Amino acid sequence: MNKVFEFKGAGKTIVTIDGNFIRVKRKGALNFFNHGLDGEKTIDVNNLTGVQMKAAGFTSGYIQFIFPGSKESKGGVFAATQDENTVMFVKKEQHMAEEIKKYIENFLANKSNPQVAATTSGADEIIKYKELMDQGIITEEEFQAKKKQLLGI
Repeated sequence: MNKVFEFKGAGKTIVTIDGNFIRVKRKGALNFFNHGLDGEKTIDVNNLTGVQMKAAGFTSGYIQFIFPGSKESKGGVFAATQDENTVMFVKKEQHMAEEIKKYIENFLANKSNPQVAATTSGADEIIKYKELMDQGIITEEEFQAKKKQLLGI
């Protein structure tokens, strides 16, 4: 996925998903107060172990990126505002945070369940070619040549 999300309601933060990287760039006075001049942060999605999201309601919501060595915010919204791995948002921006969360969860699910390539044995291949010969699609000579190739004769 390559997409840019602009969160403006709880301090201007631009989150860019660029393939396997999430880039977080903060702007504005509120972010300067909470984060200082920490520049753009790049997170490799391969290093993430999870994502946490608190929906916006009476207070701002937040999405937090979790990886080994990071400290998961347990102090609520106030602690989240100062966490460098957290992006704050207001209710009308929540759909963007949900899209980011879904992307990360899908990425992590696919990473932990790698696709296993189907393997066929030489015997399976011989049976397949025998059926092709029986159906008249290949000749007896072609079948015998393929059988010898598969058996290494």
